[in-house]
Amino acid sequence: MRFQFLTLRRILVLLVGICLLFSTPVFAAERMVLKYSIFRESLSVKELSTFAQTGELSPSLRVNLALARQDPKAVRQYLTEPVKVNLVFLDKVLNSRIGNIILDQMSQVIYTPSRRADRQALRSALVLSASQDGQVSLLEIIKNYPTNELEVDGNRLGSAYRQLRRLQTSLEDLLNF
Repeated sequence: MRFQFLTLRRILVLLVGICLLFSTPVFAAERMVLKYSIFRESLSVKELSTFAQTGELSPSLRVNLALARQDPKAVRQYLTEPVKVNLVFLDKVLNSRIGNIILDQMSQVIYTPSRRADRQALRSALVLSASQDGQVSLLEIIKNYPTNELEVDGNRLGSAYRQLRRLQTSLEDLLNF
């Protein structure tokens, strides 16, 4: 009985992901608060996306990164470097004990302003990102985050990227099992 419930749950998650893929997102992040130590800057996701895609810094992002002593090239790399994933195995990992640990660690970097349902929001953003092209990047996660606003700890972007790499390794281990 438990096996049937878990299988049904995974099928439902996949169907929701596919439906989201072919529909216009009702909830998608529009604004984010980028935090570096004591500095907080509210940015549009579009502004961050432009930086990630072109390397062009908006005045506010330029000042924020300079004050935080962050290398824009490194930040851009963390945002755009894709991690290949298999959607079915991603769903299995994210709904496992190790997946919850990874989600909890990543939600220390990317999270809701209320700090509620961070794990679920991040899981949704990961599945939606992977369903688009079989890859996940931090920028895609931010764009697909299911709230109008989110917060990102800029000091820990590298850590979030390493968590994505660990997730990829976990998926590869499952595939090779």
